[in-house]
Amino acid sequence: MRIGRMGRIAAHALLLGMVAMASRPAHAIPAFARKYGLPCSACHEAWPKLNNFGQTFKDGGYQLNNDRDAPIYQNPSYWPIAMRITPNWHLEGNSRVTTDAVPGDPESGQVQSTINTHGFDLSGIDILTGGTLAKNISFLLVPSIEADTGTVSFESAWVRLDNLLQSPWLNFKFGKFELDVPISEKRILTLSTNGGFYQLYHFLPPGDVTPTSMGDNQLGIELLGHSPDDHTRYALSLLSSTDGELGLPGGRSYDGYIHVSHAFDLPSLGLQRVGAYGYVGQAPTFFLTTGGVPIPGSGRGNRSFYRAGAYVNFYAGSFDFTGIYQHASDNAFLANAQAADQTLPNGAQSPVWNTGTIEAHYTYSPQLVFIGRYELVRISRQALATTPGDFGNLDAVTVGYRYYPFMHSRAGLAWHQEVSSVRSKLTSDTGQDQRSTSVFMGFDFAF
Repeated sequence: MRIGRMGRIAAHALLLGMVAMASRPAHAIPAFARKYGLPCSACHEAWPKLNNFGQTFKDGGYQLNNDRDAPIYQNPSYWPIAMRITPNWHLEGNSRVTTDAVPGDPESGQVQSTINTHGFDLSGIDILTGGTLAKNISFLLVPSIEADTGTVSFESAWVRLDNLLQSPWLNFKFGKFELDVPISEKRILTLSTNGGFYQLYHFLPPGDVTPTSMGDNQLGIELLGHSPDDHTRYALSLLSSTDGELGLPGGRSYDGYIHVSHAFDLPSLGLQRVGAYGYVGQAPTFFLTTGGVPIPGSGRGNRSFYRAGAYVNFYAGSFDFTGIYQHASDNAFLANAQAADQTLPNGAQSPVWNTGTIEAHYTYSPQLVFIGRYELVRISRQALATTPGDFGNLDAVTVGYRYYPFMHSRAGLAWHQEVSSVRSKLTSDTGQDQRSTSVFMGFDFAF
Protein backbone atom coordinates (compact mmCIF):
# COMPACT_ATOMS: atom_id res chain seq x y z
CA MET A 1 0.00 0.00 0.00
CA ARG A 2 2.75 2.43 0.96
CA ILE A 3 4.78 1.61 -2.18
CA GLY A 4 1.93 2.50 -4.55
CA ARG A 5 1.24 5.72 -2.70
CA MET A 6 4.88 6.77 -2.97
CA GLY A 7 4.87 6.08 -6.70
CA ARG A 8 1.91 8.38 -7.16
CA ILE A 9 3.65 11.00 -5.02
CA ALA A 10 6.80 10.86 -7.16
CA ALA A 11 4.76 11.21 -10.34
CA HIS A 12 2.85 14.14 -8.82
CA ALA A 13 6.08 15.91 -7.86
CA LEU A 14 7.49 15.51 -11.37
CA LEU A 15 4.24 16.74 -12.92
CA LEU A 16 4.20 19.76 -10.61
CA GLY A 17 7.60 20.86 -11.85
CA MET A 18 6.67 20.37 -15.51
CA VAL A 19 3.40 22.27 -15.12
CA ALA A 20 5.13 25.12 -13.32
CA MET A 21 7.58 25.49 -16.20
CA ALA A 22 4.95 25.15 -18.91
CA SER A 23 2.81 27.93 -17.42
CA ARG A 24 5.73 30.21 -16.77
CA PRO A 25 5.01 33.84 -17.81
CA ALA A 26 7.05 36.96 -17.13
CA HIS A 27 5.57 40.42 -17.23
CA ALA A 28 8.27 42.51 -18.89
CA ILE A 29 6.90 44.81 -21.54
CA PRO A 30 9.26 46.73 -23.86
CA ALA A 31 6.16 48.65 -24.94
CA PHE A 32 6.40 50.71 -21.75
CA ALA A 33 9.91 51.80 -22.66
CA ARG A 34 8.72 52.73 -26.15
CA LYS A 35 5.79 54.70 -24.75
CA TYR A 36 7.81 56.87 -22.38
CA GLY A 37 11.10 57.01 -24.28
CA LEU A 38 13.01 55.34 -21.42
CA PRO A 39 15.65 52.62 -21.51
CA CYS A 40 14.56 49.23 -20.15
CA SER A 41 17.18 49.63 -17.41
CA ALA A 42 15.08 52.47 -15.99
CA CYS A 43 12.65 49.88 -14.56
CA HIS A 44 14.69 46.65 -14.49
CA GLU A 45 17.77 45.64 -12.53
CA ALA A 46 18.00 42.61 -14.79
CA TRP A 47 15.03 42.02 -17.06
CA PRO A 48 12.42 40.91 -16.01
CA LYS A 49 13.32 41.73 -12.37
CA LEU A 50 12.14 45.20 -11.31
CA ASN A 51 14.25 47.84 -9.56
CA ASN A 52 12.77 50.36 -7.11
CA PHE A 53 11.72 52.75 -9.86
CA GLY A 54 10.08 49.93 -11.79
CA GLN A 55 8.14 48.81 -8.70
CA THR A 56 6.97 52.39 -8.14
CA PHE A 57 5.89 52.65 -11.79
CA LYS A 58 3.94 49.39 -11.48
CA ASP A 59 2.35 50.44 -8.17
CA GLY A 60 1.32 53.74 -9.77
CA GLY A 61 -0.73 51.94 -12.40
CA TYR A 62 1.92 52.04 -15.17
CA GLN A 63 1.89 55.83 -14.99
CA LEU A 64 4.55 58.55 -14.63
CA ASN A 65 1.98 61.29 -14.00
CA ASN A 66 2.83 63.17 -17.17
CA ASP A 67 1.03 63.87 -20.44
CA ARG A 68 2.05 60.48 -21.88
CA ASP A 69 -0.02 58.50 -19.38
CA ALA A 70 -3.28 58.70 -21.34
CA PRO A 71 -3.27 56.64 -24.57
CA ILE A 72 -5.17 59.35 -26.47
CA TYR A 73 -2.00 61.43 -26.56
CA GLN A 74 0.19 58.71 -28.03
CA ASN A 75 1.86 58.75 -31.41
CA PRO A 76 -0.20 56.54 -33.79
CA SER A 77 2.93 54.48 -34.49
CA TYR A 78 3.11 53.40 -30.81
CA TRP A 79 2.36 49.66 -30.53
CA PRO A 80 1.50 48.72 -26.91
CA ILE A 81 2.14 44.99 -27.32
CA ALA A 82 5.13 42.79 -26.49
CA MET A 83 5.80 39.10 -27.05
CA ARG A 84 8.17 36.76 -25.26
CA ILE A 85 9.42 33.27 -26.06
CA THR A 86 12.51 31.18 -25.23
CA PRO A 87 14.03 28.66 -27.67
CA ASN A 88 16.20 26.39 -25.52
CA TRP A 89 18.07 23.16 -24.92
CA HIS A 90 17.45 21.37 -21.64
CA LEU A 91 18.21 18.14 -19.82
CA GLU A 92 15.94 16.52 -17.22
CA GLY A 93 17.13 13.74 -14.94
CA ASN A 94 15.05 11.84 -12.37
CA SER A 95 16.46 9.16 -10.09
CA ARG A 96 14.86 6.06 -8.56
CA VAL A 97 11.82 6.00 -10.83
CA THR A 98 9.90 2.71 -10.72
CA THR A 99 9.82 0.97 -14.13
CA ASP A 100 8.99 -2.48 -15.44
CA ALA A 101 12.10 -4.73 -15.45
CA VAL A 102 11.30 -5.59 -19.08
CA PRO A 103 9.76 -2.65 -20.96
CA GLY A 104 6.14 -3.36 -21.87
CA ASP A 105 5.91 -6.41 -19.61
CA PRO A 106 4.16 -5.61 -16.30
CA GLU A 107 4.67 -9.23 -15.18
CA SER A 108 8.48 -8.91 -15.27
CA GLY A 109 8.67 -7.20 -11.91
CA GLN A 110 9.73 -3.67 -11.12
CA VAL A 111 13.12 -1.99 -10.74
CA GLN A 112 14.43 1.43 -9.88
CA SER A 113 15.74 3.40 -12.88
CA THR A 114 17.28 6.78 -13.55
CA ILE A 115 15.56 8.50 -16.46
CA ASN A 116 17.44 11.18 -18.39
CA THR A 117 16.08 13.07 -21.36
CA HIS A 118 17.53 16.03 -23.23
CA GLY A 119 17.16 17.95 -26.47
CA PHE A 120 16.06 21.17 -28.10
CA ASP A 121 12.75 22.67 -27.09
CA LEU A 122 10.62 25.78 -27.11
CA SER A 123 8.77 27.59 -24.36
CA GLY A 124 5.25 28.87 -24.81
CA ILE A 125 4.73 32.41 -26.00
CA ASP A 126 3.33 35.23 -23.88
CA ILE A 127 1.58 38.13 -25.59
CA LEU A 128 1.61 41.08 -23.23
CA THR A 129 -0.19 44.37 -23.40
CA GLY A 130 -0.78 46.79 -20.58
CA GLY A 131 -0.88 50.43 -19.64
CA THR A 132 -3.68 52.93 -19.28
CA LEU A 133 -7.18 53.00 -20.74
CA ALA A 134 -7.53 56.56 -19.46
CA LYS A 135 -5.95 58.63 -16.75
CA ASN A 136 -5.90 56.56 -13.54
CA ILE A 137 -7.49 53.52 -15.21
CA SER A 138 -4.81 50.91 -15.90
CA PHE A 139 -4.96 47.38 -17.29
CA LEU A 140 -2.95 44.27 -18.10
CA LEU A 141 -3.85 41.51 -20.56
CA VAL A 142 -1.62 38.46 -21.09
CA PRO A 143 -2.83 35.70 -23.44
CA SER A 144 -0.44 32.73 -23.29
CA ILE A 145 -0.03 30.04 -25.97
CA GLU A 146 1.38 26.63 -24.98
CA ALA A 147 4.15 25.46 -27.31
CA ASP A 148 3.24 21.75 -27.29
CA THR A 149 -0.57 21.94 -27.61
CA GLY A 150 -1.27 25.41 -29.00
CA THR A 151 -3.77 25.92 -26.17
CA VAL A 152 -4.53 29.58 -25.44
CA SER A 153 -5.15 30.69 -21.88
CA PHE A 154 -5.37 34.05 -20.15
CA GLU A 155 -2.59 34.41 -17.61
CA SER A 156 -3.66 37.92 -16.61
CA ALA A 157 -6.71 40.06 -17.40
CA TRP A 158 -7.46 42.92 -15.06
CA VAL A 159 -8.52 46.55 -14.80
CA ARG A 160 -7.41 48.81 -11.97
CA LEU A 161 -8.84 52.11 -10.74
CA ASP A 162 -5.86 54.15 -9.57
CA ASN A 163 -5.50 56.92 -7.01
CA LEU A 164 -9.08 56.87 -5.81
CA LEU A 165 -9.97 60.05 -3.91
CA GLN A 166 -6.68 61.36 -5.37
CA SER A 167 -4.75 59.17 -2.95
CA PRO A 168 -2.03 56.57 -3.76
CA TRP A 169 -3.29 54.64 -0.74
CA LEU A 170 -6.49 53.62 -2.56
CA ASN A 171 -6.28 51.54 -5.74
CA PHE A 172 -8.83 48.90 -6.73
CA LYS A 173 -8.10 45.96 -9.05
CA PHE A 174 -10.62 43.54 -10.59
CA GLY A 175 -9.92 40.43 -12.68
CA LYS A 176 -7.19 37.80 -12.86
CA PHE A 177 -3.85 38.96 -11.46
CA GLU A 178 -0.68 38.00 -9.68
CA LEU A 179 -0.93 38.35 -5.92
CA ASP A 180 1.28 41.01 -4.35
CA VAL A 181 3.69 38.33 -3.14
CA PRO A 182 7.10 39.05 -1.54
CA ILE A 183 9.03 37.64 -4.51
CA SER A 184 7.40 37.51 -7.93
CA GLU A 185 7.19 34.21 -9.76
CA LYS A 186 6.13 36.08 -12.91
CA ARG A 187 9.41 38.02 -12.89
CA ILE A 188 11.58 35.12 -11.84
CA LEU A 189 15.12 35.05 -13.26
CA THR A 190 15.31 31.24 -13.45
CA LEU A 191 13.58 29.24 -16.17
CA SER A 192 14.27 25.50 -15.82
CA THR A 193 11.75 22.78 -14.96
CA ASN A 194 13.02 22.60 -11.37
CA GLY A 195 14.17 26.19 -10.94
CA GLY A 196 11.41 28.06 -12.77
CA PHE A 197 9.12 28.30 -9.74
CA TYR A 198 9.35 28.78 -5.97
CA GLN A 199 8.76 25.81 -3.68
CA LEU A 200 7.19 27.96 -0.94
CA TYR A 201 4.24 28.80 -3.24
CA HIS A 202 3.61 25.32 -4.68
CA PHE A 203 4.73 22.71 -2.14
CA LEU A 204 2.16 20.31 -0.70
CA PRO A 205 2.95 17.40 1.64
CA PRO A 206 2.80 13.97 -0.08
CA GLY A 207 -0.82 12.96 -0.65
CA ASP A 208 -2.23 16.47 -0.03
CA VAL A 209 -4.83 17.60 -2.63
CA THR A 210 -5.36 21.24 -1.60
CA PRO A 211 -5.99 22.99 -4.95
CA THR A 212 -4.21 26.29 -4.43
CA SER A 213 -0.90 28.00 -5.03
CA MET A 214 0.09 31.53 -4.10
CA GLY A 215 2.36 31.57 -7.14
CA ASP A 216 -0.55 31.17 -9.58
CA ASN A 217 -2.50 34.18 -10.80
CA GLN A 218 -5.84 34.37 -9.01
CA LEU A 219 -9.35 35.59 -9.82
CA GLY A 220 -10.77 38.23 -7.57
CA ILE A 221 -10.49 41.81 -6.35
CA GLU A 222 -7.65 43.62 -4.66
CA LEU A 223 -7.38 46.82 -2.66
CA LEU A 224 -3.81 48.04 -2.60
CA GLY A 225 -1.98 51.22 -1.74
CA HIS A 226 1.36 52.78 -1.01
CA SER A 227 2.96 55.89 0.38
CA PRO A 228 3.91 58.63 -2.14
CA ASP A 229 7.53 57.40 -2.12
CA ASP A 230 6.37 53.73 -2.32
CA HIS A 231 8.30 52.83 0.82
CA THR A 232 5.23 51.58 2.69
CA ARG A 233 2.87 49.23 0.81
CA TYR A 234 -0.18 47.09 1.53
CA ALA A 235 -2.46 44.75 -0.43
CA LEU A 236 -5.76 43.09 0.54
CA SER A 237 -7.24 40.48 -1.81
CA LEU A 238 -10.54 38.58 -1.91
CA LEU A 239 -10.34 35.62 -4.29
CA SER A 240 -12.50 32.83 -5.64
CA SER A 241 -11.25 29.49 -4.28
CA THR A 242 -10.37 28.16 -7.74
CA ASP A 243 -6.61 28.73 -7.93
CA GLY A 244 -7.23 30.97 -10.93
CA GLU A 245 -9.22 28.37 -12.90
CA LEU A 246 -12.13 29.73 -14.92
CA GLY A 247 -15.76 28.59 -14.66
CA LEU A 248 -15.93 28.27 -10.85
CA PRO A 249 -14.95 24.57 -10.82
CA GLY A 250 -14.88 24.28 -7.04
CA GLY A 251 -17.95 25.93 -5.64
CA ARG A 252 -18.86 29.06 -3.70
CA SER A 253 -15.99 29.63 -1.27
CA TYR A 254 -13.46 32.48 -1.13
CA ASP A 255 -9.86 32.97 -0.06
CA GLY A 256 -8.24 36.00 1.52
CA TYR A 257 -4.72 37.41 1.23
CA ILE A 258 -2.90 40.26 2.99
CA HIS A 259 0.59 41.67 2.47
CA VAL A 260 2.26 44.63 4.18
CA SER A 261 5.84 45.88 3.77
CA HIS A 262 8.06 48.83 4.58
CA ALA A 263 11.30 50.00 2.98
CA PHE A 264 14.01 52.16 4.49
CA ASP A 265 17.35 53.58 3.41
CA LEU A 266 20.62 52.40 4.92
CA PRO A 267 23.58 54.74 4.44
CA SER A 268 25.90 53.60 1.61
CA LEU A 269 23.72 50.52 0.97
CA GLY A 270 20.44 51.73 -0.46
CA LEU A 271 16.81 50.81 -0.02
CA GLN A 272 16.01 47.76 2.12
CA ARG A 273 12.58 46.20 2.62
CA VAL A 274 10.89 44.01 5.25
CA GLY A 275 7.41 42.58 5.11
CA ALA A 276 4.88 39.97 6.17
CA TYR A 277 1.97 38.21 4.48
CA GLY A 278 -0.80 35.72 5.09
CA TYR A 279 -3.16 33.60 2.97
CA VAL A 280 -6.28 31.88 4.35
CA GLY A 281 -8.66 29.82 2.25
CA GLN A 282 -11.04 26.92 1.88
CA ALA A 283 -11.32 24.06 -0.59
CA PRO A 284 -14.05 21.43 -1.17
CA THR A 285 -13.34 17.83 -0.23
CA PHE A 286 -16.09 16.23 -2.37
CA PHE A 287 -18.62 17.05 -5.11
CA LEU A 288 -22.19 16.16 -5.89
CA THR A 289 -22.33 13.62 -8.68
CA THR A 290 -24.58 12.49 -11.49
CA GLY A 291 -24.11 8.90 -12.59
CA GLY A 292 -21.03 8.86 -10.38
CA VAL A 293 -19.43 11.77 -12.26
CA PRO A 294 -18.61 14.90 -10.17
CA ILE A 295 -20.65 17.99 -11.09
CA PRO A 296 -18.37 21.03 -11.60
CA GLY A 297 -19.12 23.85 -9.19
CA SER A 298 -20.93 21.60 -6.69
CA GLY A 299 -18.10 21.39 -4.16
CA ARG A 300 -19.07 20.45 -0.62
CA GLY A 301 -17.36 19.78 2.68
CA ASN A 302 -15.06 22.80 2.54
CA ARG A 303 -12.01 22.64 4.77
CA SER A 304 -9.45 25.33 5.49
CA PHE A 305 -5.74 25.94 4.92
CA TYR A 306 -3.34 28.81 5.56
CA ARG A 307 0.09 30.20 4.67
CA ALA A 308 1.92 32.92 6.64
CA GLY A 309 5.39 34.33 6.21
CA ALA A 310 7.88 37.13 6.70
CA TYR A 311 10.77 38.29 4.55
CA VAL A 312 13.61 40.75 4.01
CA ASN A 313 15.09 42.24 0.82
CA PHE A 314 18.66 43.43 1.36
CA TYR A 315 20.76 45.47 -1.06
CA ALA A 316 24.47 46.22 -0.90
CA GLY A 317 25.90 47.70 -4.08
CA SER A 318 25.76 45.14 -6.88
CA PHE A 319 24.56 42.41 -4.51
CA ASP A 320 20.94 41.80 -3.44
CA PHE A 321 19.56 39.13 -1.16
CA THR A 322 16.02 37.95 -0.34
CA GLY A 323 15.23 35.69 2.60
CA ILE A 324 11.72 34.32 3.21
CA TYR A 325 10.34 32.16 6.01
CA GLN A 326 6.88 30.63 5.61
CA HIS A 327 4.70 28.55 7.94
CA ALA A 328 1.83 26.51 6.47
CA SER A 329 -0.87 24.00 7.36
CA ASP A 330 -3.77 22.21 5.62
CA ASN A 331 -6.83 20.60 7.14
CA ALA A 332 -6.53 16.84 7.71
CA PHE A 333 -9.30 16.03 5.20
CA LEU A 334 -7.50 17.89 2.42
CA ALA A 335 -4.14 16.46 3.39
CA ASN A 336 -5.44 12.89 3.30
CA ALA A 337 -7.62 13.32 0.19
CA GLN A 338 -10.65 12.34 2.25
CA ALA A 339 -14.22 13.61 1.79
CA ALA A 340 -15.46 15.53 4.81
CA ASP A 341 -18.62 13.36 5.00
CA GLN A 342 -16.43 10.29 5.52
CA THR A 343 -14.30 9.16 8.46
CA LEU A 344 -10.62 10.04 8.51
CA PRO A 345 -8.15 7.12 8.63
CA ASN A 346 -6.54 6.30 11.96
CA GLY A 347 -3.74 8.68 12.80
CA ALA A 348 -4.88 11.37 10.35
CA GLN A 349 -4.03 14.92 11.34
CA SER A 350 -3.48 18.36 9.85
CA PRO A 351 0.08 18.55 8.49
CA VAL A 352 2.31 21.49 9.36
CA TRP A 353 5.40 22.52 7.43
CA ASN A 354 7.90 25.34 7.15
CA THR A 355 9.78 26.63 4.12
CA GLY A 356 12.90 28.72 3.83
CA THR A 357 13.97 30.52 0.66
CA ILE A 358 17.26 32.33 0.14
CA GLU A 359 17.83 33.96 -3.24
CA ALA A 360 20.78 36.17 -4.17
CA HIS A 361 21.75 38.09 -7.29
CA TYR A 362 25.05 39.66 -8.19
CA THR A 363 24.75 42.25 -10.94
CA TYR A 364 28.26 42.36 -12.33
CA SER A 365 27.16 44.89 -14.94
CA PRO A 366 23.88 45.93 -16.56
CA GLN A 367 24.58 43.14 -19.08
CA LEU A 368 25.47 40.28 -16.72
CA VAL A 369 23.74 38.98 -13.60
CA PHE A 370 24.52 35.84 -11.56
CA ILE A 371 21.76 33.99 -9.70
CA GLY A 372 21.80 31.60 -6.75
CA ARG A 373 18.94 30.14 -4.73
CA TYR A 374 18.52 27.61 -1.95
CA GLU A 375 15.10 26.37 -0.84
CA LEU A 376 14.19 23.95 1.90
CA VAL A 377 10.92 22.44 3.08
CA ARG A 378 10.62 20.76 6.47
CA ILE A 379 7.44 18.96 7.49
CA SER A 380 7.03 19.22 11.26
CA ARG A 381 3.80 17.21 11.41
CA GLN A 382 2.80 14.62 8.83
CA ALA A 383 -0.73 14.02 7.55
CA LEU A 384 -0.56 10.54 9.13
CA ALA A 385 1.02 10.10 12.52
CA THR A 386 2.66 6.82 11.38
CA THR A 387 4.54 8.49 8.49
CA PRO A 388 8.29 9.05 9.03
CA GLY A 389 8.95 12.59 10.16
CA ASP A 390 11.20 13.58 7.25
CA PHE A 391 9.12 11.91 4.53
CA GLY A 392 8.62 14.45 1.70
CA ASN A 393 11.13 17.03 2.94
CA LEU A 394 12.76 18.96 0.08
CA ASP A 395 16.09 20.66 -0.60
CA ALA A 396 16.43 22.62 -3.85
CA VAL A 397 19.50 24.42 -5.22
CA THR A 398 19.51 26.59 -8.36
CA VAL A 399 22.44 28.50 -9.88
CA GLY A 400 22.75 30.31 -13.20
CA TYR A 401 23.45 33.52 -15.03
CA ARG A 402 21.88 35.79 -17.64
CA TYR A 403 23.89 37.75 -20.19
CA TYR A 404 22.21 40.59 -22.07
CA PRO A 405 24.00 41.43 -25.36
CA PHE A 406 21.64 44.39 -25.71
CA MET A 407 18.39 45.79 -24.38
CA HIS A 408 16.54 48.80 -25.73
CA SER A 409 13.01 50.13 -26.14
CA ARG A 410 12.29 47.85 -29.10
CA ALA A 411 13.49 44.48 -27.82
CA GLY A 412 15.42 42.58 -25.17
CA LEU A 413 17.60 39.47 -25.47
CA ALA A 414 19.22 37.32 -22.81
CA TRP A 415 21.50 34.28 -23.08
CA HIS A 416 20.44 32.14 -20.13
CA GLN A 417 22.20 29.17 -18.50
CA GLU A 418 21.03 27.40 -15.37
CA VAL A 419 21.37 24.22 -13.31
CA SER A 420 18.77 23.23 -10.71
CA SER A 421 18.53 20.16 -8.47
CA VAL A 422 15.82 19.04 -6.04
CA ARG A 423 16.13 16.22 -3.49
CA SER A 424 12.98 14.77 -1.89
CA LYS A 425 13.35 12.58 1.19
CA LEU A 426 12.18 8.93 1.22
CA THR A 427 9.73 9.36 -1.68
CA SER A 428 10.86 6.54 -3.98
CA ASP A 429 8.82 3.32 -4.00
CA THR A 430 11.64 1.68 -2.05
CA GLY A 431 11.64 4.43 0.60
CA GLN A 432 14.85 6.10 -0.60
CA ASP A 433 15.55 9.71 -1.51
CA GLN A 434 14.85 10.89 -5.03
CA ARG A 435 16.62 13.62 -6.99
CA SER A 436 15.44 15.63 -9.96
CA THR A 437 17.98 17.66 -11.95
CA SER A 438 17.50 20.24 -14.70
CA VAL A 439 20.09 21.82 -16.99
CA PHE A 440 18.80 24.66 -19.14
CA MET A 441 20.25 27.03 -21.72
CA GLY A 442 18.62 29.20 -24.32
CA PHE A 443 17.86 32.61 -25.76
CA ASP A 444 15.15 34.45 -23.83
CA PHE A 445 13.81 37.38 -25.85
CA ALA A 446 10.97 39.86 -25.95
CA PHE A 447 10.08 42.43 -28.58
